[in-house]
Amino acid sequence: MRPLIELRQVCKHYRRGGQSVPVLHALDLEIQAGDFLALMGPSGSGKTTLLNLIGGLDRASSGSVIVDGQALEPLSSGQLANWRARNVGFVFQFYNLLPVLSAARNVELPLLLTGLNSAQRARHVAAALAVVGLADRARHRPTELSGGQAQRVAIARALVADPTLLVCDEPTGDLDRKTADEVLTLLQELNREHGKTIIMVTHDPKAAEFATHRLHLDKGQLVGVEHQGP
Repeated sequence: MRPLIELRQVCKHYRRGGQSVPVLHALDLEIQAGDFLALMGPSGSGKTTLLNLIGGLDRASSGSVIVDGQALEPLSSGQLANWRARNVGFVFQFYNLLPVLSAARNVELPLLLTGLNSAQRARHVAAALAVVGLADRARHRPTELSGGQAQRVAIARALVADPTLLVCDEPTGDLDRKTADEVLTLLQELNREHGKTIIMVTHDPKAAEFATHRLHLDKGQLVGVEHQGP
């Protein structure tokens, strides 16, 4: 079976003060459809950089990133933006919700890039909020929600366009343990019951226990993959 995500000899470096700073070194990685992968490692190990390459937010300096058969390197900036809108849902540590909009309007935002009419968008939004258990909070603004509820809205926004994969950057980093476990249980349910492929950066070993695999990075290199799913 062909992997959903393939990285071949991927290198990434940044320019800083006239110098080239390496972040990822000739990385090879395969991720199967339906995996829930926790990316772990010390600060500066390249976790978020790797997440951004897979999600199409950044480009590799060399090597190849292929997602669902699509090589990302040849795509123009506009093509890459369209590809992200169709294929990737993003969940961030601090939710990135617009405070002036209701939960439903925040969830609807990715659909404004599609050809759906307002009635179709409303149905998608209602379904996404129902999946995360917040159908009754559709009209509430972010300031009227708890941290856990706000992150659930962010997850609904990531899900609403039915993306190929979800990429999550420290999605529970701003939550207390109980609320974090509730959000992680939701991600686990999306993986197990809805078949969503999830890649999550986390520093939290307890959060990583919810994933099917743990991948460890150190100094831009893969140092271990651990299977822990059912």
